Amino acid sequence: MRPLVLVSNDDGFFSPGLRALRDALSGWADVIVVAPETEQSATSHSLSLHRPLRTRAVEPGIFAIDGTPADCVYVALHAETRFLPRWPDLVCSGINRGLNLGQDAFYSGTIAAAREGALRGIPAIASSAHVKADATRVAALTSRLARALFDATNGALGAGVRPGPSVVRNTPLLNLNVPLDWNGRVQKARLGARLYEEVIDFRKDPRGREYLWLGGPGVSHASDPGSDTDAYDAGFASITPLVLDLSATDDHGVADKVIAAASAIG
Repeated sequence: MRPLVLVSNDDGFFSPGLRALRDALSGWADVIVVAPETEQSATSHSLSLHRPLRTRAVEPGIFAIDGTPADCVYVALHAETRFLPRWPDLVCSGINRGLNLGQDAFYSGTIAAAREGALRGIPAIASSAHVKADATRVAALTSRLARALFDATNGALGAGVRPGPSVVRNTPLLNLNVPLDWNGRVQKARLGARLYEEVIDFRKDPRGREYLWLGGPGVSHASDPGSDTDAYDAGFASITPLVLDLSATDDHGVADKVIAAASAIG
């Protein structure tokens, strides 16, 4: 039995990056695509709880849903065999048209689709690249990493097996970023920090009613050794492990200080 990979993204089912990833993965796995009907960039991990969703079969093995990336993975996993013949072995999201470095991880729909799989105990990888990067080359790299992730994790549970709750918190979730001038090497990195141009652009429509656009076009980052942003500057593709247990990292005693201070105030 070939591995089964669920593929999604936040750019929409029609994205060339998604098609390239599907083709690359198909060399060693069965691939089902369940992706948004339209672009859903920066939708983060939102689920559509207050409106109905519509689905359609675009072609064999490719389905579109008029919802968010997290919706797509959620629906694919819990709709019995409507989309997937069995529980998938991996979730791959991308290839995103644009990078997801640093705190982009909190906003990215690409990462959210992968995270939705990881939250169900399925090893997952999110792949993003510079808008002008060679999609075929990035897809080949993503496929190799996905195969390595499958080989590293599949043996513990067996193909298509749903893990128990104790396993889910340790499910691997990897974030891949590939620069335009990739040097062919991959480097493990932690999240860096990107500073976006924070702009609210207020305008008036032809009837005089106000509307606005969020966000400016500029983004920058400072040198930060060991970060994904530094890896990008040096021409490396970066792999960043994202932990599902958000309380797992050491806070350098900040929580203890806050509790002590609050107790003193009380």
